Amino acid sequence: MSDELLTLPPDVRLMNALSLLLVGVFALLVLSLAAQWLLHRPLFGLRGIQVDNELGRNNAVTLRANVAPKLAGNFFTLDLAQSKAAFEAVPWVRTAVVRRDFPDRLRVRIEEHEPVALWGADDDVRLVNTYGEVFEVNQGDVEAESLPRLIGPRAQSPLVLQAFQRLAPKFEAMDSPLAQLELTGRGNWRARLESGAMIDIGPGSLDEIGLRVQRFIATFAQTPSRLGRNIESADLRYPNGYALRLRGVTTSGADRAAQKTR
Repeated sequence: MSDELLTLPPDVRLMNALSLLLVGVFALLVLSLAAQWLLHRPLFGLRGIQVDNELGRNNAVTLRANVAPKLAGNFFTLDLAQSKAAFEAVPWVRTAVVRRDFPDRLRVRIEEHEPVALWGADDDVRLVNTYGEVFEVNQGDVEAESLPRLIGPRAQSPLVLQAFQRLAPKFEAMDSPLAQLELTGRGNWRARLESGAMIDIGPGSLDEIGLRVQRFIATFAQTPSRLGRNIESADLRYPNGYALRLRGVTTSGADRAAQKTR
């Protein structure tokens, strides 16, 4: 038989090869269409979403209610990247890891935002999480009483949080905790204490402003604790001291403070 094929004219052998190739392509096309038809059948529709970890701000029911209407496709055709984005659009959700669970479920692991501060103006409802990221929540979800406020360019939010975490322990020695820290557009740092005192710290790196604040607070170590709560404002931008204003009294303590901090 093989000898007979070899004796066929070249054009006949070419036609036979093309015929076999076309049959193979047609068979693959039919199989592909059949697979596509089968994958889109209700048999493979999603039947549930399973949340793999405990949640504090959300629950499995509210997550499903928010996300399910945004999911398009069945178990095989669902776009996991779009599903991830749908979960992360839910309030308080920072990140979501989504995977298929054969034969008809999605499994998701959620990381929620952990708020550590308010962000922006007093009427704003944005928060800062432990990573220094700014996120938005519903007005009624904000428990602002115990949170400090951070202000600055949004791109600098991690730096502002880091500065607050460095400075807050220092101000505890003044019997008036740090309530607000602001980084202005010009790079100046300003603090507000719970007593209402405004502290102009000035520009500089975290180490520089930390030393400036430490020098300022050190002068109060041997004074009555109530003095710290009587401060109206302080300007720490002097090279060797600071200017201090007490409620009801105006003083310039640059030279005297410089002597105390030597």
